[in-house]
Amino acid sequence: MTDAQAPLSADQVEAYLQQHPEFFHDHLGLLEDLSIPHPSGEAVSLISKQLEIFRSKHQDLENQLNALIEIARENDTAFNRMHELTLSMLEAKTLDQVMSNLKQVLSDCFLTDFVSVKVIREHSDDNPLFVAADDDNLKHFSQELANNQPKCGRLTLAQARFLFADAAMEVKSCAIIPMAFTELEGLLAIGSRDDTRFHYSMGHLFLTQMSEIVGTRLISILD
Repeated sequence: MTDAQAPLSADQVEAYLQQHPEFFHDHLGLLEDLSIPHPSGEAVSLISKQLEIFRSKHQDLENQLNALIEIARENDTAFNRMHELTLSMLEAKTLDQVMSNLKQVLSDCFLTDFVSVKVIREHSDDNPLFVAADDDNLKHFSQELANNQPKCGRLTLAQARFLFADAAMEVKSCAIIPMAFTELEGLLAIGSRDDTRFHYSMGHLFLTQMSEIVGTRLISILD
């Protein structure tokens, strides 16, 4: 007479099922009898639990897909805005037209309220577009010019007055975008009455591209 076979351990059962994931295909009846604990304390069938897991995974994938769709939609919008900006600059033949077109497209497409451009260059007349390299006001932008990186957020009063003159107190948030090229150095500033429009955490890619488009057109006209 032989000893009774020792019962399988939980680890052995787990290992077997991992090696034979198709086991329940041939033993469907067991699924009706099996139950696993639920966080609520109640027991649920294995099929119910699997359905719950599948639904959860499906919802996660759907959320990821919706997030990707939203990012793609935002990128399409940004691309179309940049396209409009490019066309408006190409259509401008004079400095006045550059500023007029720039203000119009930024207001219509980028929902901004104020625009200022400062070209650091000596100029014979009193055109507010130009500022001398030794102008004391430029010291308020030394960090932006040195880093050559856009900066978003609230302006200091001195910055706002230099860029937006009489409208300085209306500007609640702003993007200061350096224009640093071999042929041209300056600042492009776009402001808003909304204090959340240009937040310090905003990305810089499209702002940098904006300065390149505007700066390139200014170079062609000034030369």
